[in-house]
Amino acid sequence: MTEPSQPINVLLVGHCGPDAYLLKHAVERAIPGVSVSWANDDESLASASSDSHLVLVNRVLDGSFSAATGHDIVRTLVSASGQRATVMLVSNLAEAQAAAVAAGAHPGIGKADVNSEQSQSRLREAAARAAQARGSTQS
Repeated sequence: MTEPSQPINVLLVGHCGPDAYLLKHAVERAIPGVSVSWANDDESLASASSDSHLVLVNRVLDGSFSAATGHDIVRTLVSASGQRATVMLVSNLAEAQAAAVAAGAHPGIGKADVNSEQSQSRLREAAARAAQARGSTQS
């Protein structure tokens, strides 16, 4: 894969401050040169999601959202993005991950194992999908 000319934009959705920093550092370690931002309310989600290539949604939302759960946001983002953005759920629960994948998300990661090789690999794969999708929309 060739390096994209612009960094991959990663959006963290519904994470508390400490978890957002944990995820930010894990994402930066897995994907050098990435740009990470976060949204903790509907307004910031709406403004940032259209420019995001990879979106990591918390299962239990922190902040002020009209959506009840991270799964609700996953469904909304997947249907709105037309698969331009790669959406992943952040949860340690296998059943929550399965529900997110059934809703159209890519296999996600858990906070407890965010620095594991499997999680780092999933983040790199998601960045590659995001870069590929971005390349096909810019052609």
